[in-house]
Amino acid sequence: MTRTMITVNIDRADSVLLHDQVAAEIRRAIAEGEAGPGDRLPLAKDIAAVLGVNKNTVLRAMHILRDEGLVEFGRGSGITVTGTAEQGAVLSQIRELVEFARHRGYRREDVIKMIAALP
Repeated sequence: MTRTMITVNIDRADSVLLHDQVAAEIRRAIAEGEAGPGDRLPLAKDIAAVLGVNKNTVLRAMHILRDEGLVEFGRGSGITVTGTAEQGAVLSQIRELVEFARHRGYRREDVIKMIAALP
């Protein structure tokens, strides 16, 4: 497992929240091959220091990426890239679908049944 230094740029003048910018930049790095499955990302405190943001901002971005299936947190092993950009995009769309259905009275299990019934 190798530690990968990725290039992350944020724009404080942008209306997009800082943690969303950090998450987007890491997604981009994964999509462009700067970091791939099995690579370890720098520590959140190191990324925060380089960007001049709070470590919690970086951790919030990492939690978003974990929820998308792109990274995982390992006890003592840091943050590791586990997915691909394609997986993250599909998972993000699935989460949106489940949330959309939930607002219309459907449960997660109902959505799964609907998908399973598709030809």
